[in-house]
Amino acid sequence: MDAVLEAGGLTRRFGGLVAVENYTLRLAAGDLVGLIGPNGAGKTTAFSLLTGVLKPTAGSITVKGRDLTGRKPHVLAEAGLARTFQNIRLFADLSVLENVMAGGHLRYGASLLATLGLTQAFWTSESRITEAARAIIARLGLGEFTDRRAGDLSYGDQRRVEIARALATEPVALLLDEPAAGLNPAETKTLTTLVRKINDELGIAVLVVEHDMRLIMDLCRRVQVLNRGRLVAEGTPEKVQADPAVIEAYLGTRRQRAGHA
Repeated sequence: MDAVLEAGGLTRRFGGLVAVENYTLRLAAGDLVGLIGPNGAGKTTAFSLLTGVLKPTAGSITVKGRDLTGRKPHVLAEAGLARTFQNIRLFADLSVLENVMAGGHLRYGASLLATLGLTQAFWTSESRITEAARAIIARLGLGEFTDRRAGDLSYGDQRRVEIARALATEPVALLLDEPAAGLNPAETKTLTTLVRKINDELGIAVLVVEHDMRLIMDLCRRVQVLNRGRLVAEGTPEKVQADPAVIEAYLGTRRQRAGHA
């Protein structure tokens, strides 16, 4: 199956420090991949490279075969990459519906002139975006919150709204940046079920960057492990958990900490 997102040899240097070196990723429609690693492994840098927040020192990024290396985040979003943030970034004073509609404007928003003139094209666009947003809200089980102020929801429900907004952009790949951060066990379970549902029912490729190894192993079909900026393992959860390089990456870090205590 053709890749919807492909990264080849991604490298990022900060002066003399190599934060990520020769990172590769291939996501096809329906893939569900986790990216893990100990603190300082380079996960955040890799995620920032994939989403256009950082420009790579070397390497390439293609979306559906289109070379978008070094392009800005909005260009990658328009090409079909949607992302969420570790710290939730919603429009707290807007309703859940309005937040999800904001994502839809990327695809179906009217032109500036049509919007300023409140033309028929504007109203047609707004109607289409509203209808699509309501459908996404219902699919993600957020219907009871449609008209609620987003900032009044629980943290777990806000996380779901953020994912709904990302889906409103009609992505080919969804990149989740530590989605379980700040969630309690019940909320984490709900999140896991939701991400699996999105992947199974919509066929959207998903990459999850996460500290919670149990979540990754329960959720993902394929797992990548970064350590010191390098990809040290990739495969099924079972294969990765038994990999000596992965065990050393995690246990070695703990032993080092214990030695400095």
